[in-house]
Parts: sequence; C-alpha cells; structure tokens
Amino acid sequence: MHTVQKQRFIGLEWLRFLMGLYVVIYHTIHFYPQRQTIPLLDELTSMGFFATSTFFVLSGFLLAHVYLTDNKMREPATSFWVKRFSNLYPIHIFALLFSIIIVTWIHYMAIPPDGAKASVRFVIYDTNEVLARTHPELFHHYMSNLELAFNGLLQASMLQAWNPYYLTFNAPLWSISALFFFYLTFPFLAPRLMAGKPWRLLLLVWVLYLVPPVLVIWNQDYGMPYTGLLQRVPLLRLPEFLAGIILYGLFRQQQNAGRLPGSVIRVGLIAYLIVSFGVATALFTHGPKFWYFLLHNGLLLPSQLILVYLSALASDPRSTWLQHWSPRLGAASLSMFALHVPLSGLFMTMEKWLGGDVLLCFEDWAGCIDAAGRYQNSIAWYGVFLLFVIGVCLLFQERAVAPTRKWLIARFLPWVERYQSKA
Repeated sequence: MHTVQKQRFIGLEWLRFLMGLYVVIYHTIHFYPQRQTIPLLDELTSMGFFATSTFFVLSGFLLAHVYLTDNKMREPATSFWVKRFSNLYPIHIFALLFSIIIVTWIHYMAIPPDGAKASVRFVIYDTNEVLARTHPELFHHYMSNLELAFNGLLQASMLQAWNPYYLTFNAPLWSISALFFFYLTFPFLAPRLMAGKPWRLLLLVWVLYLVPPVLVIWNQDYGMPYTGLLQRVPLLRLPEFLAGIILYGLFRQQQNAGRLPGSVIRVGLIAYLIVSFGVATALFTHGPKFWYFLLHNGLLLPSQLILVYLSALASDPRSTWLQHWSPRLGAASLSMFALHVPLSGLFMTMEKWLGGDVLLCFEDWAGCIDAAGRYQNSIAWYGVFLLFVIGVCLLFQERAVAPTRKWLIARFLPWVERYQSKA
C-alpha cells in the first residue's frame, strides 16, 4: 500500500500534457484555411471534448492517489480545499486578466476583418441547432452592462461554468470552474467511492452520466440551454471525475493483488481505443447531430478510462531527459487549457501585423493596418505557435502560478490549521 501511494505516474504526466496540447489544436487549427488541404485533419482534430473529459478522469485518478490513504482523506477537507484553491485560482485569475488585456489590444489594433469587433462583451449562444451552422451570426451577442457585471462576478468566483447560455471572456476557463466544483465534492465522495465495489460503481456512474443526453435526445432539445448544460455545467460533468476516482481504486486493487494486465490485454485495449476514437470521430463529424450529445456526455467514458489506465501502467522511462520534462510539462497542462485562446489571438494578430507591411506603420498607421488585414495567417507558422504556447505556459506555471500558490498556502493554511485545532 505504502509503495502505491508513493508511485509516480510519468505516463499520466505525459497524458495530461498531450491532452492539453490536443485542446490547443482543437481550438486554434480551424483559424487556418490551409488545414483543409491536409486529409482527415479536420476530423482528427474535432474531438476536443474527448481530451477535456480525459483530463477530468485523470484528475480524479491522481487526486485519489495523492490524498487518500486506506480509503480515508490523509488530511482535513479544509486543508485539501486550501491547497487545491491555491493551485486553481492563480491560473484562473491571471488567465482571465490576460484575456481581457489581449482582447482590448486586438480591438485597438483593429486589423481587418474582425479586429475592430473584438470585445469582452462579445459572446456566442451555445446551441447544436442546424441554424447555428447555417446562420451563426444569429447567435452572436454583445452583453449589456448588467450581463457584463454578472458574468464578471461569476468569473471572479470561478462559477462561470454554471452559465449554460454562453461562455465569457476566455471560453476554456469553464474547465477550471468545473474542477473547482469537483474539488469541493472530493473529500465527501472519494472515500466512499474507494470503499465500494469498483466495477459496480463504474457501471452506475456510466449509466447516470448517459441519462441527461438521452433525455435531451428523446425530447429533441438541441438548442438553449440544453447544449450548454450538457457541455459544461459541473454537476452534469461530475461523473467523469468520479469515474477517475473509482478507476484508481480498481487500479490499486489490481496492483496490490499482482493482477495487472499482461501485454496481450494491453494491446487489445489499445486496439479498442484506436477503433473507438476513429468510429466516434466519424459519427461526430459526419453523423446525425444527436451523436454529439452521446459522445460528449458518456458514450466515450470507457475509452477515456482505458486511456488513463494504460497511461498509469506505463513504465518510467530510462531517459533522464524524459524524466526531467514529464513533470514540468504535465504541471503546465492546465495553464495550456487556460492561456491558449488569448495566446492564439496574440500570435495571429502579431503575425498579420508583421506579415503585412510593418515598416509602413512608421509613416502611415492606417495603411499599415490595412496591409496587415490583407495578410492571411499561414499554417506554416502553426508549429511555431504551438512551441510558443508550450514555452509561455511553462514559464507561466513555474514563474507565476507556482510562487503564487506557495504564497497562498503559506498565508491561509496555517490559519486553517489553527482553526481546526481549536475546533
């Protein structure tokens, strides 16, 4: 037991980094029309929700590994919450402020065709109706002052994922809001889940997870607010996190009993993963619209569990380079979720500005901006963009988030511990 608790899962570090990178590609590759010349690229980069769901499963797995001993919390719930809040909030608030700055700067630059339209007030209503694809402009909306203030409060308190109508400021930050809710439930639910029978619990969680999308499909409710409810409301995404906790319990049981799967079973699981992802991609991109809700909310949960399970089985690499970079890249994965959208806006705007006639800016600013608007962002620079995102997020995590997290823990944890001792 003690050995399992100390085990490092380097495979999971690489998995969460790769899932973060996939989400970056999912949200940004469609800005480049040249992508359509690469066969199957649109299809293979269309499953961003698979990566986010896998990340939620992985989070439950890792937290159970770190914070549970003999099916009990190793520390009081309040201490756990201080540590998890201190990890999430710096990422969230820094990314939020950075997004507002970048959107304001893009609006100031006003590079055609869309730069002048950039605004923190701009949102898109979430719907899976056909009309949203044929006439997307009908679902564009600029928030009123009241809406802006209300959603600003939601963002400041990490509650923005509970708005099922639209995402604000920096859309991917909803995932941090969801994690915040998951962490609040962990001390209450995790010990009970770990003490139960894992296979039965996994089946129960899977069935419960599938109920909402089945009801939405049954009633043909493909519009608002049901799309947003299924996409991000934390209570409806909680089964993924809980499944990760249960999966760790199953993994620990098998490891302690010396019953981890052999190479034949592992190959079979890998084959299942590849086939299921391929079929799901085809159904999502070319099938009827109801497949989105099933694939997004539950149908792929077994595949996500298998992916996390296989990654946990991966042996530690002998390479010191891999051993060095795996924890650093893994730690930066959540920052990649949070920062890639404003970094994309920054990179693409700078590329258009520099690719136009930047020297003209010293003589004729309007002509310079017009030249930038005529420049088309090139997919040839996309690899540079990805490296840019990884590098910035590494620095952000290590130079901004980590020190802030340490400061918050040093400030609030002693106060919480003193309160606990008096109680």
